Amino acid sequence: MKYAYIASQRTHYPIGFMCRVLEVSTSGFFAWQARERAPQSDADAPLRAAIIQVHEESRRRYGRRRLTHALRAQGMRINPKRVHRVMREEGLRGVRKGRFVPRTTDSAHQRAIAPNVLQRRFSVDTAVPAWTSDITYVATREGWLYLAVIIALQTRQVLGYSLSDRMPDELVLNALRNACHLQTPPSGTVFHSDRGSQYASDDFRNALGALGMVASMSRKGNCWDNAVSESFFATLKTEEATEPYATKQDAHRAIAQYIHGFYNPVRLHSSLGYLSPNEYARRMQHPDQDPSMRSAA
Repeated sequence: MKYAYIASQRTHYPIGFMCRVLEVSTSGFFAWQARERAPQSDADAPLRAAIIQVHEESRRRYGRRRLTHALRAQGMRINPKRVHRVMREEGLRGVRKGRFVPRTTDSAHQRAIAPNVLQRRFSVDTAVPAWTSDITYVATREGWLYLAVIIALQTRQVLGYSLSDRMPDELVLNALRNACHLQTPPSGTVFHSDRGSQYASDDFRNALGALGMVASMSRKGNCWDNAVSESFFATLKTEEATEPYATKQDAHRAIAQYIHGFYNPVRLHSSLGYLSPNEYARRMQHPDQDPSMRSAA
């Protein structure tokens, strides 16, 4: 039977992939699995099916903490220990964020350096709006790509990004333009980056000035001053860009899908009380609908 075969191979292949190949629905598989387990454990059967489904929907990225919060958001009353037990029985694991080592900063230049205005004020409830930005490598079998991202500190949304074969000044300018298409920064918004030459260029500094933004840069050799951007890259390279992409086109497609299809709208963020960045931003815009957000608005 197809469902039984999928169950036997679940630790080797994604459930969604096998369902597509065998031309069966994932919902049908989960319903079958719940029926199969019902005689053994009536209490755990619905939970088991829900855990498997949420884990699969996260592309097997979520561990027990995020799974627990995702299930609670669905109205289930559940504790992490029980989720962990069921995950262990099902052979499910989340991905663990590795240590990210930045390697793209070129601070050996004669361009102007801005002071560190942000001063590691990374809390989402900070009164001063701030955007953070950085650049990283993305590996493909056709060569390297360079990814610049811009993140809103208060919501952790990736507001804009730019992906290119080269790392010219235009890379960060494109990311800034894309971010401004999504959100107009309030006057006085801090823009924090490292000391890379792209961020210190006249064109970029002029663009920030035209937007009424305040430039801020990390201290020399101190990546922790830009921890929010570094944390995003660590997450990206743990959950999505784990191996070199076959082609540069594949990388463009996968990173766009990760940011717009998962990270911003779906992924539960610990700094946001286990809400997704988009949901947190929505609640910030409508604090009257959520009393817990009134202090953050």
